[in-house]
Amino acid sequence: MKIVSLAATAVVSFLTLGSVAQAQDAAPVTANVAMVSDYMFRGLTQTWGHPAIQGGADYTNPNGFAAGTWASSISDKSYPGGSMELDLYASFGRSINTDWSWRVGLYGYVYPGANLDEAGLASRSFNTLEANAALTWRQFTLKYNHSLTDYFAADKEQGYDGNTHGTGYLQLDAAFPLSDAWSLALHAGHTHYTAKLATPLSNGARDASYSDYSATLKYQFAAHWSVSGSLTHATDDAFYHRVSSFVSAADTRNVGGTRGSVMFQATF
Repeated sequence: MKIVSLAATAVVSFLTLGSVAQAQDAAPVTANVAMVSDYMFRGLTQTWGHPAIQGGADYTNPNGFAAGTWASSISDKSYPGGSMELDLYASFGRSINTDWSWRVGLYGYVYPGANLDEAGLASRSFNTLEANAALTWRQFTLKYNHSLTDYFAADKEQGYDGNTHGTGYLQLDAAFPLSDAWSLALHAGHTHYTAKLATPLSNGARDASYSDYSATLKYQFAAHWSVSGSLTHATDDAFYHRVSSFVSAADTRNVGGTRGSVMFQATF
């Protein structure tokens, strides 16, 4: 099944569920919109260090089903021909007791218009589909994400010694309310690629696997408005310190490392 077909199905399902929820007022539909100084995903910038506008909507049913969609602007330097990331996701979970709960789901990343052929390479979509499972104890969540497709266009044609479906991302997240208005979120994750570069980079690096960490301090200054500041760090500088843009090979950037960002968000 192509991920685009899955995306279309998910959108139709989500809109249908949202209409039912609003008609019956039996389950909440929430929405959010945000401006962020740098869109960071798993410790790596998706906007080449520039701001992004983001927004999404989520539907939650009391029976444990949830679905949603989320979008962000991105840089064509990382995704040639693309300007937007569209995420579509659905999951099901239940509480075990007052402290424990679990959830499993699917998460699709779609990049309309983005393709490696826009950079003069063999045609290849960045679209990626993951399955995930999470276990939560109080404010701590352990989650594993497993790629069912090649991982964001990484495959043999892009210089790897094999395909990258099966690439995994293990993450541990914790949320700490500090007061009625202040909260702290901590995150640690590790990406394990199932393939390495067939030919090492000039510095000898072959393995794209890395770990990332972040801390986010959030201030809820009004009922629907908040501002937060995040500090992120990604390891494996040897691989990510000088990544070339797809627009111009001479344009390089450290897409990982240690970075700070600020977000203004509204929720409804």
